[in-house]
Amino acid sequence: MRRLLRTAPLAAAALLLAACGTTEPAADEAPKASAEPITLTDASGAKVELDGPATKVVGTEWNVVEHLLSLGVEPVGVADVKGYKTWDSAVPLTGDAKDIGTRGEPSTDTIAALNPDLIVATTDLQPNAVEQLRKIAPVLEVTSADASDPVGQMLENLDLIAKATGTTEQAATLKKNFDAKLAEGAKALEDAGLKGAPIAFSDGYVVSNQVSLRPYTSGSLIGGVNERLGLKNAWKLKGDEAYGLAATDVEGLTALGDAHFAYIGNEQDAASDPFGKELKNNSVWKSLPFVKSGDVHRLDDGIWMFGGTGSMERYVDALVAALTK
Repeated sequence: MRRLLRTAPLAAAALLLAACGTTEPAADEAPKASAEPITLTDASGAKVELDGPATKVVGTEWNVVEHLLSLGVEPVGVADVKGYKTWDSAVPLTGDAKDIGTRGEPSTDTIAALNPDLIVATTDLQPNAVEQLRKIAPVLEVTSADASDPVGQMLENLDLIAKATGTTEQAATLKKNFDAKLAEGAKALEDAGLKGAPIAFSDGYVVSNQVSLRPYTSGSLIGGVNERLGLKNAWKLKGDEAYGLAATDVEGLTALGDAHFAYIGNEQDAASDPFGKELKNNSVWKSLPFVKSGDVHRLDDGIWMFGGTGSMERYVDALVAALTK
């Protein structure tokens, strides 16, 4: 866990077949796909102009990669392929995407060699890096996150990427399915007498034998989903303006009182589960009400906490199962 550890196929365009009577087209007269130009304004305010729906797409962040895959667009380039496959199996990357480097510093040479017709980035990427990428291909920036409306921002990003890739119908289906999953989860929790139950979600990491925790407030995507499920966020801390994340230590957990506590670890990251390892014998941890009552829930690996509808649907399933077992 470091800086934020920090799909229906594309509708085929109609083919223009130039044939007269029963005459077959010559070999060098391959049919061409018709496509209307697309003009969009991205999160940075920049105008993005495309000749048609983008098909050779590079994603510099895992959330945009998940959106692309969910929309049926297999990206040709992905930042930190190994990391994505480790942390996001809800919407798996199964193609032969080229690793373009880290999410913070993608390789311009590697991306240029892919000859993409669109690069999708987030506003987390440094402006100078974006400018370099714009020299290679059109860049569509989406807002990384917005704590004032985390779920709404995630869906807005999905819609923008769908417009650029000609997959708006797929996006509509994804949103409909997501709403249905939220309604299903909320009903299951209410039926179990858990409507309004307090929940605290956090992740944690260990540096120099010190455990640091990162609470997910109401402004986080996870927090927003929890509230749409009818749960109450038990954290009283204020999160950052983008991701709705705060910071505390094991002592900070004492302010939660009676609540359910949930987190996501990863078997491939030894430092990602301080709750089940480093804090296991900690006196403060063992004294917490939710630890004593057995209301600590480690959810399934592979759910990207900052992902798209796929990860959030998987999260809903895992959380509801854990709380109602």
